[in-house]
Amino acid sequence: MSAVTLELAKAHMKVDGNAEDELISLYIEAAEQWAGNYIGKPIADLTPVPADVKLAILKLVSFYFECRNIATFGLSMQLAPQNVASVLDSYREKWFTDGE
Repeated sequence: MSAVTLELAKAHMKVDGNAEDELISLYIEAAEQWAGNYIGKPIADLTPVPADVKLAILKLVSFYFECRNIATFGLSMQLAPQNVASVLDSYREKWFTDGE
């Protein structure tokens, strides 16, 4: 089960109608996967999912949605907004590997 519903994401981004539902659903899945990879465990393992993690996912979904058409020629774009990583930092399993 997803930590963020389609309805919540649409409300967060103030999207009406259902023309973008499939795309937003993809962004939710991708954002949750990114967040899980960042913290080192699936978001579903955080039961219940903390509100700040949900907010970080919503911010990442919004970022994906708003930046979907941006072409960056010669510019580097962050993979996630800084505030998303800042929130998720406290949930990270490991910061550095020990070579194993």
